[in-house]
Amino acid sequence: MNYTPEMEKAMQQSHKIGYEEYERKLDKRIAVEKRRQREYEECKHMIAEIENKL
Repeated sequence: MNYTPEMEKAMQQSHKIGYEEYERKLDKRIAVEKRRQREYEECKHMIAEIENKL
């Protein structure tokens, strides 16, 4: 995959690893994807709460 410097910077800021390491190490990739999934679920929950209050 070709990635841009902006993508690399975002990956470093969000997950503290670079794309090269993300692609090479399965355990790192799994940890990042689990974190992303958890954040996604938390955001869905927050949106549902906000919508219920409106």
